[in-house]
Amino acid sequence: MIPLSVLDLVTVREDGTVGQALDISVRTAQAAERAGYKRYWVAEHHGMDGIAGGATSVVLAHLGNATSTIRIGAGGIMLPNHTPYVIAEQFGTLAALFPGRVDLGLGRAPGADGRLAHALRKDIHAASERFPNDVVELRARFAGQAAGGVASPQADGADVEMWILGSSLFGAQLAAMLGLPYAFASHFAPAALDDAARIYRERFEPSEFLDKPRFMVGVNVVAADTDEEARYLSSSTDQSFVALRSGNPGRLKPPVRDYRAGLPGAARAMLEQVRAVSAIGTPQTVRRELEALVERTQADELIVSIATYDPEAQIRSLELTMDVLRQPA
Repeated sequence: MIPLSVLDLVTVREDGTVGQALDISVRTAQAAERAGYKRYWVAEHHGMDGIAGGATSVVLAHLGNATSTIRIGAGGIMLPNHTPYVIAEQFGTLAALFPGRVDLGLGRAPGADGRLAHALRKDIHAASERFPNDVVELRARFAGQAAGGVASPQADGADVEMWILGSSLFGAQLAAMLGLPYAFASHFAPAALDDAARIYRERFEPSEFLDKPRFMVGVNVVAADTDEEARYLSSSTDQSFVALRSGNPGRLKPPVRDYRAGLPGAARAMLEQVRAVSAIGTPQTVRRELEALVERTQADELIVSIATYDPEAQIRSLELTMDVLRQPA
């Protein structure tokens, strides 16, 4: 079985608070650690009422203190929102607090409109154009180099595993050129998955960090006792996707029976496209779908995205998934 990891948006439920979302993430990370998941990543989003992971390094410190062995990381930091120097300090500090456990996934898409860019005091377009150079600077700082003549002592020699994230071919090309591991966001943008995998492997150049390609695939997973119950639980995330694409994002809503059946055709088609890389059903269904995904992509790792309205169902889904994958073929 290839390594399995968890991606967490630190989701705020409709009747919940940010504090409660953080508590649920702690419980989920602890459950993932007990079950044997390799990594627990938190995604950076800003200005969204239903996602509480914006202060990503702070959330990771909280999760690191609540766990002991699972790797913790950003999936990812949207580097155009920041300066490489500050991210080097933050993740160098995390590496000092949690030795051998820290990952830094880096994305180019800022996830920011003009108002948010103004709030961040950033020229997002220009910062996105500098993304490859900023990645190189970060790597240099972790190697102990004083980029631009300014040292970053917290980052000097820090054991931080860097990843490039992407949902298009740009990230695949950059990760291959720099000899870094690559994670594809097929859990919400699956269209370029196969091309990205091919380009990353074909163009990969070994580096001092990685001697061969390492490719991670994102996948939506909900496991439950029946296929019907799993589809019911996953309808909360379906609602979030529809709300986001309709320009009205909000907090995670309770599940709805047969939610997709009641949608207009265009909305249903959108959901089927953006959530095409999913494994939703009984443990046996989930195993079959994940095995097919690994065979299709030859992934080295999978990272599962899961957010159910009931936190206990979320934890149980992680447990059922790992349990069924451990069983002999």
